[in-house]
Formats: sequence, structure tokens, C-alpha cells
Amino acid sequence: MNDHERHEAGLTVRRQVLGDAHVDRAIASTDDFTADFQDFITRYAWGEVWSRPGLDRRTRSCITLAVLATLHHDEELAMHVRAALRNGLSPQEVAEVLLQVGVYAGVPAANRAFKVARETLQQEAG
Repeated sequence: MNDHERHEAGLTVRRQVLGDAHVDRAIASTDDFTADFQDFITRYAWGEVWSRPGLDRRTRSCITLAVLATLHHDEELAMHVRAALRNGLSPQEVAEVLLQVGVYAGVPAANRAFKVARETLQQEAG
């Protein structure tokens, strides 16, 4: 697969996981400064890693939630809570992932993540 094909495949997966509205906003806000980064994440995060057959999207969402919660990347965590729902996780499964974070990454990390996830889930429900 060449870079153009990888970018197109990545864009398809990115839209499926994050939703058209999010991807459209990211593309619309791309400028000369961020264009290379947007291309990079589309080709590699979405066109290479998220497109691999070794894990299903539900599992990738669980891993992503755990890592983002552990690293306190709250904005990305909120985005990926929405993606996890789109990938078929229930709110209860999101909570289970965050409980796992509490055991292995610490209660403060899980506490922050639960706050972000609860707010995101409430927004998505209402």
C-alpha cells in the first residue's frame, strides 16, 4: 500500500471510529502548520495501527481508553469514550476499563478518567 492508499484507508477508519463530524472539524482546522501531523496520524494511527487485523476495534478502544486515562489526556479520553461507544462498548464496559486503570495506574488517574467519562457519557445520552 502506498502513502496515498494508506491515508485513504486511514481516513475511512478514522471516520468510522471517531465520526464524520469530528474528522470534518479536524480537517477544516488543518493549516500549513498542522497538515503534516494530520497526515501522519491519519496514515499511521488510523491507516496502519487501527487498520491491523490483530485486534478488533472494541479491544483497541479498551486499550486506548486505558492508556489515555493513565496519561491524563482528558480531551483525547473524552473523544475516545465517544469512539468506544461507536465501537460497541457499553457505558458499563467503559467503567470496567477505568476500574482496571485504578488498579494498575492508580486511583487518581482513574478518578480523573471517571469524571471525564461520566461527563462525556452524559453528553452523548442527552
